[in-house]
Amino acid sequence: MEALLQQGTSGLVDRMERHQVAIYVGAILAGVLVGFLAPSAGPGLEVAINPVLGSLLYVTFLQVPARELLRSLRAGRFLGAALVVNFVVVPLVVAAMFGFLPAVLGVRLGVLLVLLTPCVDYVIVFSGLAGGSSDRLLAATPLLLVAQMALLPVFLLLFMGPALADVIEVGPFVEAFVVLIVIPLALAWLTQAWAARRPAGEAFSSWAGALMVPLMVATLLVVVASQVPKLGDGGTVVLGVVPFYVVFLVVMAGLGLVVARAFRLDTSAGRAIVFTGATRNSLVVLPLALALPDTLAVAAVVIVTQTLVEVVGMVVYVRAIPRLLPEPVG
Repeated sequence: MEALLQQGTSGLVDRMERHQVAIYVGAILAGVLVGFLAPSAGPGLEVAINPVLGSLLYVTFLQVPARELLRSLRAGRFLGAALVVNFVVVPLVVAAMFGFLPAVLGVRLGVLLVLLTPCVDYVIVFSGLAGGSSDRLLAATPLLLVAQMALLPVFLLLFMGPALADVIEVGPFVEAFVVLIVIPLALAWLTQAWAARRPAGEAFSSWAGALMVPLMVATLLVVVASQVPKLGDGGTVVLGVVPFYVVFLVVMAGLGLVVARAFRLDTSAGRAIVFTGATRNSLVVLPLALALPDTLAVAAVVIVTQTLVEVVGMVVYVRAIPRLLPEPVG
């Protein structure tokens, strides 16, 4: 009986992983529907963002053995390409776009928060679907997280100037980093140590890994449903950033390819670099936006809008990137 149960669970997980793109799109649409039909649920759903997001990141980190950190440091060319595309190329692209953004402080701040931070969760999924090197992205995830959190204040200061200090408090940023990154990462590594020594730990790790897709669904649904009611009369302003997100995806497909070739990466690694340069960390930076003063509340909606555009863009990427970067003949 137990074997049959395990087989059924494994089959369900396999089906969810095969159809996860459609499942994610469905979660976003469900979130939009809930947001419009039950706007009063927004505040309660917003409280749930950090718990579901922290759980999602814990499960993501659980897939990255601590020893992989050392291997990622030895994978010099791949790691170098990932750092260059995310922290050199992307800021230059954002700088070229910045002057054309709507002249609303909250909108500009939201765009900067989301575009200047590389994704660390579902990029691994979409990259894998396109034949990208998901294992290398997984290994580089903690380093990308630390780098973006260290560089984000610097980038914001460069783009927004000293006046930024008048509207942003450091405390919520530090709290979000500790709660959403440091604690889930530490718990994941403790779980790995437990799994290496005890069968119960190994079984728990396997069970937790099966929750990746459901947790992503929960995160997308909660985030979207909690932020849609905030659109209000600012919908036109928020929609004004959609073309910038689309242009970003188009431009980064080409520039990611250039970086991959400059670092002479193989096909799978090159595809992973294209994906890491294009996907952004909307779910992780959203709590930072939610910690902003009420006068900048539109920043959170701007970030959620990027998620909606990006998920659709990733559906296109999964089909387009293998054609832009095909396997070598023979």
